[in-house]
Amino acid sequence: MTPFERGTVVVITHNRRAQLMQTLRALGRSAPGWPVIVVDNGSSDGTSRAVSREFPAIMLIRSRRNIGAAARNIAVAYVHTPYVAFCDDTTVWEPGALQHAVAVLEEHPGIGVISPRVMQGDPPQLDPVCAAMALSPLEKGSLPGPQVLSFLAHACVMRTRAFYDVGGYWPPLFVGGEEALMALDMAEQGWSMVYLENVVVRRRLARARNPRSIERRRLRNAVWVAWMRLPAGMAWRETMQQLRTAAQRRQLKAVLAITMPGMMRVLKARHVVTARVSEMHARFVARATAGGATVAQQAARSSIA
Repeated sequence: MTPFERGTVVVITHNRRAQLMQTLRALGRSAPGWPVIVVDNGSSDGTSRAVSREFPAIMLIRSRRNIGAAARNIAVAYVHTPYVAFCDDTTVWEPGALQHAVAVLEEHPGIGVISPRVMQGDPPQLDPVCAAMALSPLEKGSLPGPQVLSFLAHACVMRTRAFYDVGGYWPPLFVGGEEALMALDMAEQGWSMVYLENVVVRRRLARARNPRSIERRRLRNAVWVAWMRLPAGMAWRETMQQLRTAAQRRQLKAVLAITMPGMMRVLKARHVVTARVSEMHARFVARATAGGATVAQQAARSSIA
């Protein structure tokens, strides 16, 4: 079995038919032999019809409504390969990138996620999230790249078993920093996450849909994840930081309005990570915030709505 027969590409989309079609055509060149699963997240622009017409071999899953990151959970239920590469309707893997990622995963069985170098825009520029990952303070050890405690949901290669080990994405997070919870849970399960500069993704920039709503979800999710997994002192500090940011951006009341109703559910799902993982988190966030927004915050700004 060749590396190109060991992975599946999962694409989620919502009302970006033209961009999705470009991505699927490019995947045909960059991921030959990889099955592709598309989840149409409640689109109303004819996305499903266009995919069925031009790409009849692609598995198309239609969701009646936009369920955000949880659409990936549905797709992975149909994955029968040991690895799964995620992208969205504006991202595409460079030729050879997935083959190299699979080779690294085969050589390092302890790696759960590979984060690629994401080049975005025209002319292409390095995504700030990747710049932060490259400077990760976590011990590299024998890993092939910097060890990180985050990844981009819309651009990563994951071991399918690791995805199942942590139960996929928590649906209430929708989108906006939804990776943070999974990253903590993967670290708790003993999986490593690495950033590899020689695995490359190209991303076309698209206009954000309702950016203030995305910002509110990002701030809410950071608070929720903190109380789901971090020790109380760390969770409280994270909460205060996110609320200060909300106030600075004149969103405090709106953020509280979407955060507080879900706190009971959040606390019921609370499972504090070990001291090892919480220390990793503290070090990773401290380095990231030294240069501005945290990796999770920057990642949220790139998420689809």
